[in-house]
Amino acid sequence: MPEASARAGQTLVMPRLDTGTSFRKEAYAALKRAITAMDIYGQAQEIRLDERRLSEGLGVSRTPIREAMTLLEQEGFVRTRPRRGIYVVRKTKREIVEMITVMAALESMAARLAAERAADSDIAGLRCLMAEFRTGNEGERRAEYSDANIAFHQAIIRMSGCALLAEMTGNLFIHMRAIRKITIHQENRATRSITDHFRIIEALERRDPELAERLAREHTLGLAAHVEQHGDFLDTARGVAPGTMNQTMYK
Repeated sequence: MPEASARAGQTLVMPRLDTGTSFRKEAYAALKRAITAMDIYGQAQEIRLDERRLSEGLGVSRTPIREAMTLLEQEGFVRTRPRRGIYVVRKTKREIVEMITVMAALESMAARLAAERAADSDIAGLRCLMAEFRTGNEGERRAEYSDANIAFHQAIIRMSGCALLAEMTGNLFIHMRAIRKITIHQENRATRSITDHFRIIEALERRDPELAERLAREHTLGLAAHVEQHGDFLDTARGVAPGTMNQTMYK
């Protein structure tokens, strides 16, 4: 499969596009999927996107790539730096905490709606997703549990049956996914995460919207508190003084 390389070992996996469809639309969708799948906070170096390699990887000219990048920049996924290139946007610690706080509100409402609307089979699917990690082996299966954790949160949004919630959380998810993957194995968070998830599942099974909402909110706010206390690496990796914002990158 063709690949479009970014900086310092990060790679965007790019399937070649169907030449019978809109190049801009398809390039936008492919790039957005690839950026969302990247571990954008897992290294100190910023991730630069190479227009030529993206063009080669997707099998299209540079014009639809540039058009797609314009849309992605409007959505806050990438940032163009004059004479330097296009970079994947990474948030500061303060911005991440604010984002998680907003996500807590959205996920808690999703959990409330899921308690009222979700099919029994979907709730049972959540329990199955988490069951194999309840034996205390999540530390030995870090990558698997990290993926399962993200799948759990995505499922809650989907089970709400609210398309607007899915739309509102979609563009936040690139950063939420990356932060959850980094922090889930810090400070024994994986074990606490599994316990929280089962409490949420039990509230959904009981069809208790108030409890499901509260537990989901507390669970995600717990991540915000963790990043507030332990997330200085988000700023120091980018050369920002801990606790401050990089005002130049996001204006």
